[in-house]
Formats: sequence, structure tokens, C-alpha cells
Amino acid sequence: MLLGEVTCPSGELVLMDGGYLGLWFGDRVPDDVRPPDVPPAVDFEVVGRDADTAARSFDRQSGRTVYDIPQHAVTDFTSLFGDHCRERGHQASLRRFPQQIPHRDRVRRAIAGNDPDFLISGVPVITIGGLPTDRPLPVTATPHSDWGWTHIHIVVSDEPVVSTCSLGKIGVDYARFVFADALNAWIHDEPIDGLADVVFWGRHETEIAAEFGATRTGTPGEDHYGWLDLPVRDAYAKAIALHDRLKTASDRKFAFDFRPHSHHWRVMADVRASENEAASIDVGGTRIMFAMTSIGDGFFPVHVEFDAAGAPAAIEVTIRDAQD
Repeated sequence: MLLGEVTCPSGELVLMDGGYLGLWFGDRVPDDVRPPDVPPAVDFEVVGRDADTAARSFDRQSGRTVYDIPQHAVTDFTSLFGDHCRERGHQASLRRFPQQIPHRDRVRRAIAGNDPDFLISGVPVITIGGLPTDRPLPVTATPHSDWGWTHIHIVVSDEPVVSTCSLGKIGVDYARFVFADALNAWIHDEPIDGLADVVFWGRHETEIAAEFGATRTGTPGEDHYGWLDLPVRDAYAKAIALHDRLKTASDRKFAFDFRPHSHHWRVMADVRASENEAASIDVGGTRIMFAMTSIGDGFFPVHVEFDAAGAPAAIEVTIRDAQD
């Protein structure tokens, strides 16, 4: 079943939890754009004669680069690595980068080092290179006999598959995948047009709607109560009022969302309206694909399938076994 398509102008694709794209800074240095509530962090490279062996046995992150170590934990972390090397006789050490590595460069480093993934603030990001740059790649899903999907495929070619290689697992907390190229132009939380929506739902949604004078939004795929296309300041005030009511609402059960009109909001509106819970969006010259997992949160194995020439033929995300 066709879900949509992605494009890869750089030939490099990122697969991760789409809800965490607010952590993605593209070509910008993470420390330069770090939110005030996020502690400063440091990136390291494992160096020395036994660097590969030491990094692999230390097993904190893939490859020889270690990202986003909180600054307050640097002394303990470097001491732990030093003890690890001394106990095993490895000649290796941690070399601190003068500044944090931009996320786009982390993609390039992972691909160049044949590392299957890397971390952004603890969130696993899977990446693969060598993809076609001149055409869209279809994204398909295999239905489960009961409900949801068994697999999602990013189809690279129709060549026969002769081998597969594991790329690790996508850890998902927001029930959605994103498949995307560089993402330098992505705006996750800020309203592009100065507007936002506020919606709420739940057991007592009708009573809360009466209290707040809200109406049905008529939004395809969900049609909750709330307000659409408000100036962001007004929408935020509505969200704060709902939050305050929720804290004192022992007699009222409901949940709400504050949705600024960002790229994330736009694509998720299309996802919610889609029969297959998937949609694509064009941002910064690339087509980005969002798809709900169909079974909620979890860890989802990813494999790349190769043809006889050693080129990627498809990327497969396992959602659940056909027998489950």
C-alpha cells in the first residue's frame, strides 16, 4: 500500500521519531541555539591506537563519536572511559571537540564511518547514504492481517534483494516516524504564519466546551472541540486556561493540544486526515514523509536491503511480525 514519497537531494536519509524533530538543528551548532532549559553539553571523539576497539567495547554510542554529554557529567564520563580502557589494556582516550557537532554533520560522520546511528540528546537517529538524488522514493506499507502494519518500506529500486544489514532501532515516543533528507529548513514549534490552534477531547469534552464556549473544529480525522487559526498569543492564553482547569478538574477528564502553525502542525494535520495516517510535506526543497507507526510507541528495527551490486534496494522498518 502506497503511503507517500520522500526525496533525497543529498543522497542521505534520516529516520527517527518525528515528534522529536524539535531537537534537530540542521547545520547550526547545537550550543548556539540551545534552549535555556537544556543544560550545556559536550561532544567527544575516541582517539588512539585502539580507538575502534575501545569505543565498541565501551558501547555507549555507535562509532567513535560520543555526542551530547552534559557538561556537568564530563568529569565522571571521562573518568569512566579511562577506567574502562585501563582495565582492558586499550590505548585510547577521549578528545573533546572545540564545539558541538551540528546534526547535519553527524549524519555525514555516521555514514562515512559506517555507523548505523547516532544520538541527539539521547534520541536515536538512523541514517543511510548512497540513495538516488534525482527522483522521489515511494514509501509503502504492508498491512497486518488484524490491523496496522507489519512493515514500512522505502523503495529505492526494483532490483532483487540479495542481502540485508541491520541499522538498529528507531525509538518512538510520539507514535510517528519521519523519513527525511537534511531538514535544514524545518520549523517544528514556531508558527510560520503567527497563528495556532487549540483543541481538546476526552470523556467530559462536552462539559468543558460549554464552560469555555468552544465548538467543534470540523477538522478531518479528529473533529475535536477547540479553536482554530487564532493569533498565537490568544491561542496560548486559551491553552493556559485549559491547563489551569485541568489541574483543578478532578470532576472533569480531558486532554488538550496547543498547535502552533509550524511545519510539524501542517504535516500532522494531513496525517490525521489521511486514511493511512501518513503524509508528505515539501520543506526547503525536499519532500519529507511522516507516518504513524499504527501501533503506538516502541522500538522498531530497521534493515537496509542490498541488490547484487551492493546498492540499497529498499529500507525496511519492522512494525510487528505477521504472526503477532
